[in-house]
Amino acid sequence: MRKYLLIGVSAFVLGAGTMAYVSPIAQATNATKGETYKMLELFGDVLQTVDTQYVSEVDNKKLIEAALDGMLTSLDPHSGYLSPDSFEDMNDTTHGEYGGLGIEVTSEDGVVKVISPMDGTPAARAGIQAGDYITAVNGQSVLGLTVNEAVKQMRGAAGEGVTLTIARDKTDPFDVKLVREVIKPKAAIARMEGDYGYVRLPGFTEKSTDALSASITDLKAKNPKMKGLILDLRNNPGGLLDQARGVADLFLDGGEVVSQRGRDKRDIQRLNATPGDMLNGLPMVVLINQGSASAAEIVAGALQDRHRAELVGITSFGKGSVQTVIPLRGGADGAVKLTTARYFTPSGRSIQKTGIEPDLEVAQTKDQAQDIANRVWFSEASFKNALNADEGKTRQGVHTPAEAPPPGFDEKKGDFQLERALAVLKAGSVEAVPKLPKPQAKIAEVTAKAAAAAGKGPPVEKK
Repeated sequence: MRKYLLIGVSAFVLGAGTMAYVSPIAQATNATKGETYKMLELFGDVLQTVDTQYVSEVDNKKLIEAALDGMLTSLDPHSGYLSPDSFEDMNDTTHGEYGGLGIEVTSEDGVVKVISPMDGTPAARAGIQAGDYITAVNGQSVLGLTVNEAVKQMRGAAGEGVTLTIARDKTDPFDVKLVREVIKPKAAIARMEGDYGYVRLPGFTEKSTDALSASITDLKAKNPKMKGLILDLRNNPGGLLDQARGVADLFLDGGEVVSQRGRDKRDIQRLNATPGDMLNGLPMVVLINQGSASAAEIVAGALQDRHRAELVGITSFGKGSVQTVIPLRGGADGAVKLTTARYFTPSGRSIQKTGIEPDLEVAQTKDQAQDIANRVWFSEASFKNALNADEGKTRQGVHTPAEAPPPGFDEKKGDFQLERALAVLKAGSVEAVPKLPKPQAKIAEVTAKAAAAAGKGPPVEKK
């Protein structure tokens, strides 16, 4: 009690002694508040004008919800307003079961863009890919809609059909017909690859840590001589932070998993693992790609920084910001989804925009290697208003990846990244594994023509 009293007295004395000095600041603050109230009055005037003079009747509730969402999405791509229905849908998603197509999407310049399809869902079976644009649903354009509005059009009763119009790089727009299902993402998929365990984690729902632990326990029981593990986080769009900590905790013997830092640099929250590694030190490789985001990047970054696993694949998405969902009136008025902090790996690396780079960069296909060498890959850094990496680093630009499938490799039947992960485990490390010749990526024909038109040289023949 005395401590609180002393603080109160100190504050009073300081305030009295500096009253004349802080007065201009107080006036400036009042002026700022006055400007804010003036703009709120302007908002009311605009709403009233639309309500009385627009060409047809309007729904003021929808207008205000759209204004709220616009205000928040102007901050960064992941902040936004959730209507009561959207808030309920989000809760269903994180519980691991909901109706829809099984696709993780975001918005880029008013266009719905695919982050990742989910394993075993209508979207994945139809061949929808990360980076695809969804321009229409059942022939109705979704251009300019918020993500929540577009998702609402894509969801519906299980068994009903829906047609998505897809725009993809290097192809003409095309329609994809799907049938909605009750989406029940598999929490974990496990099998043996020779002497090595393989577990795929499609997302981070409430069931992920328990399901992964059970899968590994089952693999060890059936294969007591298991020599190592591959954790596949490719096309894993993330999910719950506590599950990311839980998954990393399975393999770390204590120590930091991730930290998050907000506006006040002194306010650092650290999430730590508990003692005990369920693999007892067996070697690990984690597979990542451009669809690995958020919680998947936290796990990959933690295991990499703590030297618990080596990473194989291509650089992850780069979604390293923390969103806090703040219910309004207990959810009756929806919720605010607000970016409140950035994630940092145990060594202090910011995940935001830059992503997690693998220890061995391996393109899944020859076409993917070509794309990485010739154009900027879709990632968090693609968004115009993406939050910057805290340390000011930038994402790696176009380059030729270290490895790609060699001639004769059957890309339709084989999984080249998985094969290289197995090779790393068998060799003992990325450093020890025999390296393949670096792929000879061709310069894209359009790039060569553009250079020729600009007078920078003759067009390169496409072979």
